[in-house]
Amino acid sequence: MNSLIIERTDAPPQAAPRSSRTGAPTTGSFATVAPRIEVTGAAGERYDEILTPGALEFLAELHDRFAHTRHDLLAARLQNRVDAANGRDPKFLPETEQIRRDPSWRVAGAAPGLEDRRVEITGPTDRKMAINALNSDAKVWLADQEDATSPTWRNVIEGQLSLFDALRGDLEYTSPEGKQYRVARDIRETPTIVMRPRGWHLTEKHIRFHDRAGRDMQASGSLVDFGLYFFHNAAKLIELGRGPYFYLPKLESHREAKLWNDIFVYAQDRLGIPQGTIRATVLIETIQAAFEMEEILYELRDHCAGLNAGRWDYIFSIVKTFRCRGRRWTLPDRRQITMTVPFMRAYTELLVQTCHKRGAHAIGGMSAFIPNRRDPEVTERALQAVSADKRREASDGFDGTWVAHPDLIPTARAEFDAVLGDRPNQVDRLRDDVAVTAADLLDIPSAGGQVTEAGVIDNISIAIRYLESWLRGVGAAAIDNLMEDAATAEISRSQIWQWLHENTVTAEGTRIDQTFIVAAMGDAVRGLPRFEGDRFDDAIQVFRSVALEPEFPTFLTLGAYARFL
Repeated sequence: MNSLIIERTDAPPQAAPRSSRTGAPTTGSFATVAPRIEVTGAAGERYDEILTPGALEFLAELHDRFAHTRHDLLAARLQNRVDAANGRDPKFLPETEQIRRDPSWRVAGAAPGLEDRRVEITGPTDRKMAINALNSDAKVWLADQEDATSPTWRNVIEGQLSLFDALRGDLEYTSPEGKQYRVARDIRETPTIVMRPRGWHLTEKHIRFHDRAGRDMQASGSLVDFGLYFFHNAAKLIELGRGPYFYLPKLESHREAKLWNDIFVYAQDRLGIPQGTIRATVLIETIQAAFEMEEILYELRDHCAGLNAGRWDYIFSIVKTFRCRGRRWTLPDRRQITMTVPFMRAYTELLVQTCHKRGAHAIGGMSAFIPNRRDPEVTERALQAVSADKRREASDGFDGTWVAHPDLIPTARAEFDAVLGDRPNQVDRLRDDVAVTAADLLDIPSAGGQVTEAGVIDNISIAIRYLESWLRGVGAAAIDNLMEDAATAEISRSQIWQWLHENTVTAEGTRIDQTFIVAAMGDAVRGLPRFEGDRFDDAIQVFRSVALEPEFPTFLTLGAYARFL
């Protein structure tokens, strides 16, 4: 392991000289200055172009100013979970009612390159996937350092290198088979990049921060991802006619949104970027955030472009929040929880209404169906499902949507083209017909449906197969013609935990207990596609720890990251 330590100075930030893109990985240690930020991750080829003294100085400043507030907010999350377990429901906050009632304020809205977001492609930031996204016909690429990325040290830093190179016209990749990939257009003509850093709950264990009181802690994954990208690329993005744009994941309160806004204000001032240049789109993917959408927009109003309906994490949040509240809160098989069940429809309609009321874009979520170029029948089913999903979103007032595969872009775009025509969005559609109440958002029994034995086995199989992929460093995996990421795996394992602890009985009459789960795991494991170098044994261990233990880990990747990555 190589170590880099740096203390803050008053020197202006400077980019390091470019190094060769070929040749052996870097093996020497980084320079050592003084104990402020310590990089314990191994040095790789060109890592020194991202982990420059100026960039690490910037990370130290971000942690000095904001790390302790982050800790306080995570503690508040814990208290909210305790309150929910004890029967206290989320609610619209009485102390912020004036913000909701005030009709005068608006968010900053679209910035250059974000006016038309009718189709956005999501995906990790490895070089091949980045090139495919930038060569697509999407309007936006969500460059995902979070749920679609396994946060290995290599993925974190080389993802930053992919973005760095893309913005300078230097992104290329040669596969092990010798196939060459490169971006086919000028970067000004490619989809606008919106980078998603890791959520507040995640750390970067390969970078340690030593605070002024002498305390040593792992760096915040959010601050590392944001800080490195912003430091190296903000000025370049402006030069290209775009800007530093971000998707903000996993927020649970407007106080967490305020922390991001404070970081934006500081970062722009620190690097001489005009205030208001940053644009953020917040993913509403927790039940807590659904009750604070207007307040979140308000806190970020000078830097906000819109909200996104992060449907899969939202379902996970429902299970996690109410998992101990009795059978009334138990959801059916994952495949039966569609976007048309009443509580999900209430969530999306409130999001569109809230966004348009404040001049923000409402961006739809990702259908999990993906095409299979080797199976026309699977592809046709996927296209039909995606078409119906995007037709509903466009008709409901969304201004754009997500897809996970380039082949789905024409289908999604056709549905939004049919509603938008030549208009870039439909923010002027106010949805005054919507009147969503707290009871609507919490009407979990409205999902109906059943828990089946097949649903139990599906959840076990999906969770284990995804975890195996994640442990190998692949954070987005095609499983049974669905795109699975950390959010969908969370639904799968959290439902298993809830069904087990609520003594749920399947539609076939079988009680879901430890004996049944272990037998179902045996059925699932026997069908796993074993291969040399697989991580299934480790994945099974992780699954047992997050789905079968009495305590419920808040996120399935936390322990796995600490132990394996």
